[in-house]
Order: sequence, then structure tokens, then C-alpha cells
Amino acid sequence: MPQIFVDADACPVKDEVVKVAARHELVVTFVSNGGLRPSRDPMIRNVVVSKGADAADDWIVANAANNDIAITADVPLAARLVPLGVHVLGPTGRPFSPESIGMAVAMRDLKQHLRETGEIRGFNPGFSARDRSAFLSALDQTVRRAMKVA
Repeated sequence: MPQIFVDADACPVKDEVVKVAARHELVVTFVSNGGLRPSRDPMIRNVVVSKGADAADDWIVANAANNDIAITADVPLAARLVPLGVHVLGPTGRPFSPESIGMAVAMRDLKQHLRETGEIRGFNPGFSARDRSAFLSALDQTVRRAMKVA
């Protein structure tokens, strides 16, 4: 059975992940540098890693396997997971796939450059109810697809 890995620092859809995982009886692992609320649910695991810059990312990459599911807004982490055969979703439901990851990395790098040169400001759009709904739908579809493969 596939597992779900969540890059949990600042993830706005933790409750939605738990809801979908419970419906499909999948294990969820929240990976964070700290501040996770413990759960009594045996299907929910919390992993606290060191405070290093990419410690959570490194842990997820080392533990996720082909056909698992990962939730992250971190494009470089997604770029590391996609070649492993992991289904990767952003918190707005945006999938990162072999076909789309190259453009996602290029756009991230371009925006970072524009922020550094002062051409644009570094504000992210707010997280909306529409984003939450799109995420729920995308996660459910991704879980069904992964379970069919398993």
C-alpha cells in the first residue's frame, strides 16, 4: 500500500491529508523540524528531524518509495521525489510530474532571481477555500490512482 509523506513545516492541508488517508486506510508521516501535535491514531506518524535547512526534505527522499505520495510546496523537494516515482502534490492540488517538474523548477528559479534583483516582491498568494477544495479532490484522485497500481 502506498504511504503519504507530508513536508509538514507550514503545510496548510494537514487536516485534509488525515481525512483522505483515513478514508483509504493509509499511513501518513508528517515530517517537520518540530512543533507537531502528537496523534493517538496509529496510522499517523510524526517524525521530527534536526533543524538543518533540508533535513526534512532529506528524510522524505530517503524514506519515500515508488508509488508513495508526497505533499509539499517545496519545488526542489518535488524535483528530487518525482524521479523516484513518487506522486507529488502541492498544497493547492497542483501535481508535480515528470512532464511538469522541469518548468516548475525553471519558474521557481526565475522568480527567485526576480526577487533577488528587486524586480518583484516575494509575496505568495493567500491560501483560499478553493485551494483547499482543489487539494482534497486532487489528493483523493492521486490516492485512488496509487492504490490501483499497488
